[in-house]
Amino acid sequence: MSAPTAEVVHTVAGGVAYLTLNRPEALNAITSAQRDVLIGLLGDASADPAIRAVVLTGTGRGFCAGADLRGGGASTGAERVAGDVARMIRLGAQRLIAAVLDCEKPVIAAVNGTAAGLGAHLALACDLVLAAESARFIEVFVRRGLVPDGGGAYLLPRLVGPQRAKELMFFGDALTAPEAERLGLVNRVVPEGELEKTAREWAERLATGPTRAIALTKQLVNASLDSDRTTAFAAEATAQEINMTTEDAQEGVASFVERRSPEYRGR
Repeated sequence: MSAPTAEVVHTVAGGVAYLTLNRPEALNAITSAQRDVLIGLLGDASADPAIRAVVLTGTGRGFCAGADLRGGGASTGAERVAGDVARMIRLGAQRLIAAVLDCEKPVIAAVNGTAAGLGAHLALACDLVLAAESARFIEVFVRRGLVPDGGGAYLLPRLVGPQRAKELMFFGDALTAPEAERLGLVNRVVPEGELEKTAREWAERLATGPTRAIALTKQLVNASLDSDRTTAFAAEATAQEINMTTEDAQEGVASFVERRSPEYRGR
């Protein structure tokens, strides 16, 4: 099991793992140590049958202001050689985003404030995104003369299309929560005081669902964006074949026949 730190609060309740970035003084800008802890905890949640949903959020006014360029993410001052930056991105930001996308449990982002740079991509990689009214999404890279990383150029065009993605990435303007909802980046915007409650309700609902069917559905939807129709149809048929061996699928069919509510156990 991965060990949480004071800067990544990890709690479990009702089959839901809650992962909270806890550096409010830095708007939860993420250090390399925090990143590695998150990756480990997401991997643990994926493998743990007792965990059936994950909520990712932050404390204070920020969800995540991106990579911490002053703390764990800054250069050490050593001479940089060709390949260093690409390796850092592959093993750092990209590995974090992949951990969210590959998690076998549904991951909800509860965006409580600013989500900038890698922080925005961390939210967009989640399966469902809830945002407080004060939340803002910023493709901040261009402001620093940088190319987007953390999977941004992969995620954003798939969510809003290439033209809109370029607009957001070329200008780096802050996107309000209602604007993000209108573009399809956010599932729902809620008042500040209702974010935690809504995220908990959504997660608890997912945690009582057919966990393996949801995992396979997540895999199908994510893969479909990179697949042709033949490949997607084959994957769908295979997923259904696998899912029909689960207890939850059998319970779902039996409950329908018996005209009662299903009781899913996540296996």
